[in-house]
Amino acid sequence: MSTVVGADGLARCPWGLSTPDYIAYHDDEWGRPVRDDQGLYERLCLEAFQSGLSWLTILRKREGFRRAFDGFDPVKVAAYGPEDFERLMADASIVRNRAKIEAAIANAGAALALSGGLAAMVWAYADPDAPVPKTSADLPASTPGSKALAKELKKRGFRFVGPTTAYALMQACGLVDDHLADCYRRGAYAR
Repeated sequence: MSTVVGADGLARCPWGLSTPDYIAYHDDEWGRPVRDDQGLYERLCLEAFQSGLSWLTILRKREGFRRAFDGFDPVKVAAYGPEDFERLMADASIVRNRAKIEAAIANAGAALALSGGLAAMVWAYADPDAPVPKTSADLPASTPGSKALAKELKKRGFRFVGPTTAYALMQACGLVDDHLADCYRRGAYAR
């Protein structure tokens, strides 16, 4: 499927018109470069929580996640203990999955342990020369770059970071521009 023209006359990636939540995410965030450690840590956590679920579920719970995880401040999250874990498991405003919550806490510590920072490590895998997708069928689930990023993250102690999750992070945070060729947001952000 190629781009779809919305009521406002703008051509968007087809998924970006299905709900108001998706329109806002597509237009204002998806593919915009995220270059700070905290922002990347948040997106990495959210992508991991999304695994096996709808991204719309995560978007609608995002503010709950932010409150529950102290704004995704990795210093605070890395210091979480058993009481924080139990608080998170009881919090209906987030996805309450034991392995994913444990991963978010462990990933905060792994992010802090990176000598150059999470952003520098992740952005080393940016692919500004990725092929321009014309239709949704042209979008891969993973790439050699996302496989390498996932491998590096796992080597550094990160959890819930397979190649598909790594590629979703790359798309969301602007490491690749996967807006379709005719999408009005294609090329809108400096890399």
